[in-house]
Amino acid sequence: MATINSTSFSGETLEIIAFRLHDQEFCVKTTTIREIRGWAPSTPIPHAPADVIGVMNLRGSVIPIIDLAYKLGMQSTVANERSAIVVAEVHNMVIGMLVDRVSDILTIASNQVQPVPEVTASFDRAYCEGIIATENGMICFLNLAKMFKENETDELAA
Repeated sequence: MATINSTSFSGETLEIIAFRLHDQEFCVKTTTIREIRGWAPSTPIPHAPADVIGVMNLRGSVIPIIDLAYKLGMQSTVANERSAIVVAEVHNMVIGMLVDRVSDILTIASNQVQPVPEVTASFDRAYCEGIIATENGMICFLNLAKMFKENETDELAA
């Protein structure tokens, strides 16, 4: 029998931004998001990690742009006119995450976030804070702080 992971949410409501990567829906808390921008080409940087598409100028600050699909182990996203850059602050560093499109901004009850079931012993649930079941499917609630470890954001800033 599978065990379940406990979630770390407290309070009565959560505001989330939902977005799509390929055919899957993900979300993050709005409190970690600075802004959402339309896709604009970024400047590649030599010898960057595989999930770093490049950098962009955000009002005078150069920020890394991450291929979020690749970071999650999916096929890389091919940017198009519907793509968006979700700009977030993680460990005091601003990063841009390429997504296929932003779906919605929602307010949900914290008890709607279900724990992630344990699939196998080798399955790393650190990236997923929980699952939200909706009428149209399920949304994977991402934990950006665990996805981008503090020393990793230091490397991106270098």
